[in-house]
Amino acid sequence: MIHQHPPGTGWIEVICGPMFSGKTEELIRRIHRARYARQKVQIFKPAIDVRYDQTKVVSHNGREIPSSTIDQAAEIFDLLDPESRVVAIDEAQFLDTDTVRVARVLAGEGRRVIVAGLDQDYRGQPFETMMLMMVEAEYVTKNMAICLVCGAPAHRNQRLIEASGRVILGSEAEYEARCRRCFKPLKAEEDLLFEA
Repeated sequence: MIHQHPPGTGWIEVICGPMFSGKTEELIRRIHRARYARQKVQIFKPAIDVRYDQTKVVSHNGREIPSSTIDQAAEIFDLLDPESRVVAIDEAQFLDTDTVRVARVLAGEGRRVIVAGLDQDYRGQPFETMMLMMVEAEYVTKNMAICLVCGAPAHRNQRLIEASGRVILGSEAEYEARCRRCFKPLKAEEDLLFEA
């Protein structure tokens, strides 16, 4: 995906969708293209995401790229190289909503900001950071996965284990992609699906 902008103008790109839809793979692809164009790139990920590696951004199919870990989005300002033209953030749903302000500032400084993350939790509720980021972004790419029940395009995250808490880190053993028809929220969660 090529975006045309006047020199010195920044922008925000969002890559969202369910688990197993290739969000991180697409983020890595865009990073490689920016580096090929000799642009300085910095990559950040939430410190909480240690599923595949403590510091690298890693896709489900094993592609990886070094990154810096942060607990809050504002830490990006402390770690940012002034020469960086592209700033990438993976798994942004695990970061605070201040991520939107940080991205806005970076884009206002003329940088390209690429943000990837889940748009919905296991209940089908939006992750606030990603919801707000999609409104702020110039470009939004919504990836779809494949429903593991019927094979249709999937946009939901089906939690397969009994667990409390909105965020349970996991992969194929804990979650699978489901379409709207095959998505079955846990019984105790059905009443929460449309809470504000």
